[in-house]
Amino acid sequence: MKFGYFTLTDNPPAYGPGRRDPNRFLLDVAEECVEAEAMGYHSAWVPEHHFGRFGVLPSPTMMLTHIANRTRTLKLGPATVVLPINHPLRMVEEFNLLDLLSDGRAVFSAGRGYDQGEYTPFGASFENSRAVFDEQMEYMMAAWRQSPFEFHGRYYSTPEPLTIVPRPVQRPHPEVYVACFSKPSIELAARLRVHTIFAPFAAAMLFGSVQEAARESKRMAIEAGHPDPKVMCSYFVSVAHSPSEADRARERLLHYLHSILPVLPSDRSTAPPHIAYFVDIVERLKAMKPSQLGDRSIVTGDVEHCIEVLKRCEEGGLSEVILYFNFGELSHRDTLAAMERFAKEVMPHFAEKNDPVVTGRAS
Repeated sequence: MKFGYFTLTDNPPAYGPGRRDPNRFLLDVAEECVEAEAMGYHSAWVPEHHFGRFGVLPSPTMMLTHIANRTRTLKLGPATVVLPINHPLRMVEEFNLLDLLSDGRAVFSAGRGYDQGEYTPFGASFENSRAVFDEQMEYMMAAWRQSPFEFHGRYYSTPEPLTIVPRPVQRPHPEVYVACFSKPSIELAARLRVHTIFAPFAAAMLFGSVQEAARESKRMAIEAGHPDPKVMCSYFVSVAHSPSEADRARERLLHYLHSILPVLPSDRSTAPPHIAYFVDIVERLKAMKPSQLGDRSIVTGDVEHCIEVLKRCEEGGLSEVILYFNFGELSHRDTLAAMERFAKEVMPHFAEKNDPVVTGRAS
């Protein structure tokens, strides 16, 4: 099982005086991605967020292209593109270009998001996001799998057969993931024969555990004709050298979770039916205490415990776990230290026998 660096650049208004300068924060994240390669991480995943309501990075492709120029082996993925506020044709072109400029290191991941405040300024329909997203994914896969291609749907249609340039280095296209918070998203990924990525708490709500979610996702994909489906998950992580350090990580995570509640759908009477499950998530988070944040939410504790939790992920069929270090106002300096601690103390237990583990920082 491989490991990646992951961030949502969380910087919500609820952090108050502790909020970071967004410009400095983005430069720090870029450095963290570069250092991730030097430490032996397989990939870097950055978000799409707008207007500072949650995170501060509006364009994953621009950030990833910058990182591509400073790295050699790191896989480069968005976590994730909020597809309904983008045009699918534009996304195909941009990720083809990223794949070319990175010499075949691009990964594509898309989701619907959950913040209506990011939809409205772009003129996108939050209420119709489920149907729009499904059609957009069908559109993108047609564009990647056929050349020239044409598409005729309810929301998108090509006026004539189109040829996309540039073509990606990876053929027929970069790896594609659907970010899954609901069963219809898993069914969509299976139908389109693409991969899935989960957040462990969402997987637990759907199937009881991320391992069971992975098994069910793979079963559905194979039945739909996908010969080699992959499943990934994200995880908050903090390798702790003492119980008090683990307690502080849980407190920091709860601070993060409570601070982002304003962007999540919380009114059952107004939330669109296809996203109403977020209301349940919000209600659970409001009542949660740090001690209740267990292995379904965060990998923390001593090295042995972290290895044990992640070994269960590996045994459950996950191909990669992307790790969120800098949540809840963790400083850049402390984030780099946490990344290096994980790389030195945990990552070697998952390395292939012929894979060197690099733990030094870039010079």
